[in-house]
Amino acid sequence: MLDQEKVKKVLNSVRPSLQMDGGDVELVKIREDNVVEVKLKGACGGCPMATMTLKMGIEKAMQKEIPEVKEVVSV
Repeated sequence: MLDQEKVKKVLNSVRPSLQMDGGDVELVKIREDNVVEVKLKGACGGCPMATMTLKMGIEKAMQKEIPEVKEVVSV
């Protein structure tokens, strides 16, 4: 099982860039299969670039710091 504090630390590191654009991210759940579920909030919630932000930004940062993370998905 992934360390929730590590996951939160990574989310906190990407949060300022999301907030600059009027958005935010919230940890929903860490699944047993090492998939991290997050909720994009604010401007990020309905943004057409949200998938790219999720995969190229949040997921990439998460896997760099915590290689065991299989995927980051938006719920």
